[in-house]
Amino acid sequence: MSTSVKTSVTPNDMTVYQAQATASAASGAPAPLKDLRSAGAAAFARLGFPSTRSEDWAYTNVSAIANTTFVAATDRAPDVLRSVQELEAFSFGSAWPMLVFLNGRFMPALSSHEALPDGVRVMPLAQAAIDEPELLHRYLGSTAPADRDGFTALNAAFAGEGALVCVSKEMVTEVPIHLVHLTTADGAGVMSHPRHLIIVERQAKASVIESYVSTADVTYFTNTVTEVVLEDGATLHHVRVQRESLSAFHVGTIEALQGRDSHFLQFSFQTGAQLSRSNVYTVLNGDGGGTTLNGLYMLDGTQHGDHQTRVEHVAPNCFSRELYKGLLDGQSHGVFNGKVYVHPEAQKTDGKQTNNTLLLSADAQIDTKPQLEIFADDVKCTHGATVGRMDETSLFYLKSRGVGSVLAKQLLMYAFAADAIETIENEAVKEELEKMTLVRFTGTATTK
Repeated sequence: MSTSVKTSVTPNDMTVYQAQATASAASGAPAPLKDLRSAGAAAFARLGFPSTRSEDWAYTNVSAIANTTFVAATDRAPDVLRSVQELEAFSFGSAWPMLVFLNGRFMPALSSHEALPDGVRVMPLAQAAIDEPELLHRYLGSTAPADRDGFTALNAAFAGEGALVCVSKEMVTEVPIHLVHLTTADGAGVMSHPRHLIIVERQAKASVIESYVSTADVTYFTNTVTEVVLEDGATLHHVRVQRESLSAFHVGTIEALQGRDSHFLQFSFQTGAQLSRSNVYTVLNGDGGGTTLNGLYMLDGTQHGDHQTRVEHVAPNCFSRELYKGLLDGQSHGVFNGKVYVHPEAQKTDGKQTNNTLLLSADAQIDTKPQLEIFADDVKCTHGATVGRMDETSLFYLKSRGVGSVLAKQLLMYAFAADAIETIENEAVKEELEKMTLVRFTGTATTK
């Protein structure tokens, strides 16, 4: 990062945001949302935006967000017909239950979530605050408290847009629920703060996909929080796709609390935004649980992408697996900070964490820091990181068999990325992300 760029956020940078947060907290909303908004506004007044003086934000300067004035998402009468056509490109070719948020606002005309099996409830968060107040009082803000950091506080202050997904006990559904956040040219200058609450009850199994996509190269700010509660024996497959405008700012946080014998499988795919930050945190709070966190990020130009993960082993006999891979080109800057924290009571913990980065240009850079903090004595934990350039031996092998130099490099980049994508279980999602990766590196959706 240039030394001329400001590396901290001053109180003056917060003034507009603080006024907006205070106004949101004072506006009319059902009790569960109003309580969270009030807590968020108070926390943001105290915390403000994080600065590079904080260890967790040492490599990511958010002054570009703090110094830009955005307006809260409002109803703008978008062209729904055009949006329907644009939406098809992001549906993974499947007619799954879907909640669509257009330029930061829930859009019923584009959504289709009525035909759900018994035992699966999906609804906008604003509706849930009216229809399911006890559920929201119990869980909303429980895994991602308003005072976690400045961005989580700001999200809480604007709580209202988002979704509730609740899967009843012993319900097993293979059909994914798709939460789509689409920004068009009408969304220029808008900030949105979606908060999703996903509850998977005892012995239930579900799949949720979150997509953050754009059809126009406009500047906007997305600040999203997803809270996940997995009860005993529950399983959640969660995929998060971030393909925002290259002029946008994106901060996304996922926080999960896992019960006994539960399994959280999360995949993050990130290629968009001028500046992005992804936080994936989970707490293994019950004996025998497991966490699998995988991700792929591809950056180019002057993009900055920060990826933070934290797996907290509280209970014994749990496992965690983590694989993040990055491809960085141009003058892009990637950050990976993964932490595995093992409590004294978490004996028999089995954890493995890996971050591999391929630098495609001399100006691309990565700051990577896998971490283990272990306070139990009977554990098996490993971590590692690799940073490298293109494998010259593999390049020579391909070229010696008639593959052109450019195509050989593209195929090796795709092979590196595909290794991470192969961990996705949903075939439709896997195939679509593979196509995106192929197009990015070879200019075509097939290697033939």
